[in-house]
Amino acid sequence: MAEKTCFVIMGFGKKTDYGKRARTLDLDATYKAIIKPAVTACGHRCIRADEVTHSGIIDKPMYEMLLRADLVIADISTANPNALYELGVRHALRPHSTILIKEMDGAFHFDLNHLATLQYKHLCEDIGAAEAAAKSEALAKLIRGVLAKPDIDSPVFTFLKQLKGPALSDEQIADRLGEAEKHGAALADNLADGRAAAASSDHAKARDCFLRAAKLLEAQKGPIQAPDPFVIQQLALATYKAKEPNALSALLYAWQIILQLTPDTSTDPETLGIAGAIQRRLWEQNKDLQHLDKAVELYGRGFEVRRDYYNGENYALCLDLRSRHQTLPEEALYDRQTAAKVRQRVIAGLKPVLSDSTAIERSDYRWMLATMANTLFAIGRAQEAEVFEQQFRAVVAAQWEVETFEAGKLYALQVSTSS
Repeated sequence: MAEKTCFVIMGFGKKTDYGKRARTLDLDATYKAIIKPAVTACGHRCIRADEVTHSGIIDKPMYEMLLRADLVIADISTANPNALYELGVRHALRPHSTILIKEMDGAFHFDLNHLATLQYKHLCEDIGAAEAAAKSEALAKLIRGVLAKPDIDSPVFTFLKQLKGPALSDEQIADRLGEAEKHGAALADNLADGRAAAASSDHAKARDCFLRAAKLLEAQKGPIQAPDPFVIQQLALATYKAKEPNALSALLYAWQIILQLTPDTSTDPETLGIAGAIQRRLWEQNKDLQHLDKAVELYGRGFEVRRDYYNGENYALCLDLRSRHQTLPEEALYDRQTAAKVRQRVIAGLKPVLSDSTAIERSDYRWMLATMANTLFAIGRAQEAEVFEQQFRAVVAAQWEVETFEAGKLYALQVSTSS
């Protein structure tokens, strides 16, 4: 008997959801913690779109999977246009065995709000262990029910009751799938290797992995499709952190990479945070105030979009740095006062989040602690800051994270002593 397959329609990596409020969701966490365990427990082979040839254009292997897969799960959390299109194709091809899921705070789009949808909750980018276990179990139960009683779930077949689905010859899908997966595996492997290298502070290796992933996507991209934000963001980040052949050259190259995501008009906090970091470091290299002004602009927009604490901390820092170089006293005063207000808003935003019992489960928990510590250091509340610093050091994962924190702490202490 041929192996049963489940095809998963969703994006990969970290994506920004602009529904009720701009948030970053780690879709890999959804796949690994909820979807794949549930599918595997139900005895199906689980295949995600990026594990087949998939780069923003829908091709023959994708159409075959949408038609032939015994089960399709579509995560519509971030209104990914590819995912929504592929869901529509599936609904037109098969009357049943399609399951919708989404992050609970994201908005429904198009005509999907009347369809049964399993909802789960992200803790910022990640998913808590308890939530993942509960929703994976719920999804497995839903899968078993769908497979045991395949009622019509396609709105196309619901309203066009005389419609009959298309049929292909009875060839084995496994042969074609194996060929398609050879292409998709290279992308998935490079993304996984890049993230692992970044986590272990091997930025040069991470850069090379994300560069290969970017080239794979570029080779398959259609003429009007934009580059994938996650891959470009990670490539730019790893490039400037690798400092090869030297720090300045790496920063200039990283800037050219991030320009693909149009940071001058972007409202993606991840893009703006990375672009701001590049511009701030360019200022550190050559002391050209145009770079510091640009960093203020980028970090400021990143903070205002969703009160993002990383952008907020660095927005305040760059304002303080710029205040020292203002020629007019009133402009220097404005920068310092704005920085002070931003820091108060960052602290006010982080306090309730860190006091929540689920905060420790978040993948960015250590960065919240680091930001809280350095923001408190900057306003002279050193005793409180040291508590958060100790907590950060207890959970920090990589040496580059320690170095990043310490560089921020040095700046924060300079701000405190000059105030």
